[in-house]
Amino acid sequence: MVESSSDEILAGADTTDVVFLVVGDPFGATTHTDLVLRARELNVPTRNIPNASIMSAIGSTGLQLYNFGQTVSMVFFTDTWKPSSFYDRIMENRTIGLHTLVLLDIKVKEQSLENLARGRKIFEPPRYMTVSECARQMLETEEERHGQVYTPKSLAVGVARLGAINQRIVAGTLEQLCEADLGPPLHSLVLLGKRTHDLERDFIKAFAIDKAVFDAVWTADYEGKQ
Repeated sequence: MVESSSDEILAGADTTDVVFLVVGDPFGATTHTDLVLRARELNVPTRNIPNASIMSAIGSTGLQLYNFGQTVSMVFFTDTWKPSSFYDRIMENRTIGLHTLVLLDIKVKEQSLENLARGRKIFEPPRYMTVSECARQMLETEEERHGQVYTPKSLAVGVARLGAINQRIVAGTLEQLCEADLGPPLHSLVLLGKRTHDLERDFIKAFAIDKAVFDAVWTADYEGKQ
């Protein structure tokens, strides 16, 4: 809506108050920054109220925010569209040992190509990417790119509904997360960096799908790499 209806959102904002509510922090998305710039062009004053965001809530996993690199997004793949720009950002993060927060796709009020072409205001059911879908797509991209940025044995943390009373946090290898069911949305995933601190390890181990597997992978691939 923001991309296509910014003029509608700002219409009359010079004479009356307009409130735009978002999920998460307003400046967590570039489209919201663009909305403020458009308001400035119209000499419409703006006020931002910071909000709870996955960018800070991810600290609930026990992973230190200072150890995170660039955040990336994972979209739903199709048969003909499998963008992999996220892979290059993960590679950069992994090179310096930092964690990568992966934000998962949300499809709300999406139209099919047929309905879009026919101009019919019929929308597809909402879709929310899960941790398991993200892990599978990450491994699919690794198989295609062959950059050895991560492997099925790479450790990651999956989260769902952070901040809610029924939040879920699970830790394991990417291949384990491919089979993990964290329940309803919203989901996110963190791929661990090699500089993971021992305190971080101790914290996330409590969420391990299989502690023996977690310990074995940690000893082989992470211990002493900080």
